[in-house]
Amino acid sequence: MTSTPDTSQFSQLSTRAIRLNEEPTPAKKRRTRGMSGMLLALLPAFLVLAVFYFYPMLSVLVAAFTHPTPGLQNFEWFFSQQVNLDVLGRTLLISFWVMVVCIVFAYPFAYYMTIAKPARRNLLMLMVLIPFLTSTVVRTFAWVILLQDSGPIGAFMQVFGVEQLGIMRTPAAVLIGMAQVLLPFVVLPMYSNMAQIDRRLLTAAESLGASPGRAFLSVYLPLSLPGVAAGALLCFVMALGFYITPAMLGSSRETFLSTLIQGQVQGLGQWGHGAVIGLMLLLVTVLILAIAGIISRRAGGSVASMVGGSKA
Repeated sequence: MTSTPDTSQFSQLSTRAIRLNEEPTPAKKRRTRGMSGMLLALLPAFLVLAVFYFYPMLSVLVAAFTHPTPGLQNFEWFFSQQVNLDVLGRTLLISFWVMVVCIVFAYPFAYYMTIAKPARRNLLMLMVLIPFLTSTVVRTFAWVILLQDSGPIGAFMQVFGVEQLGIMRTPAAVLIGMAQVLLPFVVLPMYSNMAQIDRRLLTAAESLGASPGRAFLSVYLPLSLPGVAAGALLCFVMALGFYITPAMLGSSRETFLSTLIQGQVQGLGQWGHGAVIGLMLLLVTVLILAIAGIISRRAGGSVASMVGGSKA
């Protein structure tokens, strides 16, 4: 005869298993405590962001729709005044050219840092980091002295028959000053990316018959593009909000959105106009970041496969 199992025993075993699963194990307890400790450690950062970032941004958003009276009159003012659109276009254009200039100068500098000897590499890194120890106002004022007609550059050009340099208060002066300030922010992401590229890939390409130039263009350059993109995006976004350099090196014809905000708020007391300009600047920045994110996701597969293939 075959004995039939008792159903009560099965139910007791099932109940006991459920209780064991519900009881927190030591590992679960440690993970829970770890998460609680992490959230507690992040609480001061959240508070700082809430007080000094989210609250001001919310105030700007509210002022754009409510000052001086509730409505869309501030947005209507922004898009109806041609000068505002001109300043927006000028801000985007000069920021773009600053980005281009920084990429052109930063790429060979970062590349040389990857092939230089350690002692020379440390010296080059020190050259990149020293500007962070100097105030932007001081560096911009130095360019004011250098670029004025009676400055050292003007005196040097007089030797070649150039009476007046004529750079101050022009877009060229603004571009030079902004590029000098933002250049380290482009060099560092590029160097960080280039330092991870295996240079044996170039040797392998040359051993297969490629010339050094072709090996660089077909192997090294594509692998360095993520660093170029990171530096370019950082430079462009930071350039959009520049205030000191355009104000000191440019004229009213080189007004940036940040300068326009200062004039509307402090000069005219139009908080609503200043808020809507700031909101437009924020929307442009978010749009640029969104476009960059889409491009990065679409190109990420090919770049990742190239890096993965190089490691294999």
